Amino acid sequence: MKSITAQKPLEELLESLGKAKKVFIVGCGTCPTMMGTGGVEQVSSLTERLGETRKKVTGSIVLPVACEPLPFEAQKEFLSEVDGAEAVLVMSCAYGVRAVADLLEIPVLPALNTLFIGREAEPGVFIEECSQCGDCVLALTGGICPITRCAKSLFNGPCGGSVGGKCEIDPKVPCGWQLIYDRLKALGRLEQMEVIIPPRDWSLSWSGGPRTYSLDEKERSKGSK
Repeated sequence: MKSITAQKPLEELLESLGKAKKVFIVGCGTCPTMMGTGGVEQVSSLTERLGETRKKVTGSIVLPVACEPLPFEAQKEFLSEVDGAEAVLVMSCAYGVRAVADLLEIPVLPALNTLFIGREAEPGVFIEECSQCGDCVLALTGGICPITRCAKSLFNGPCGGSVGGKCEIDPKVPCGWQLIYDRLKALGRLEQMEVIIPPRDWSLSWSGGPRTYSLDEKERSKGSK
């Protein structure tokens, strides 16, 4: 699974930089490098384009994994390289932006849009498979998520608007519930289509606010039972 990203327009980056003249650029050696949105080549290209707008790029670095905390010694080296910049542009997913922002007291700005977490279905083609909603029903739906794969996130069967197994929103998009039906039929478990899934607890998902999970709390709760 990869963080799927796309580059922001230069005009948007300049607007977010505002009056900052000295800019440091951070790339990421994992997902953005594979996607061609934030690797060495893209960092070099952005450096050149910013230079044409009279912004001074004070330096750049492609971190091995931008979303992971840097070891202490690497933090010191990173901070020394960024020193003197008035803002930092991060060519990574939103997780990387947050990780870099935690280290600095100057504006840390995203140079990419984070689209979704995706699986590579075929070379160069990524599909969103999971919305990380916190209450998984894949056991009933043949391993295919109705929240993610159905355009309307319907929980109990299709809407009736699909044509030829394709979603009414786009003839190129498979109907999520057609995929579920075909999978359950192949598994010999079509009777699961008759199970009524109750309204879910959306407080377990991102709609309930920022989520945290503590391994310590998990262990304590197990020990108290």
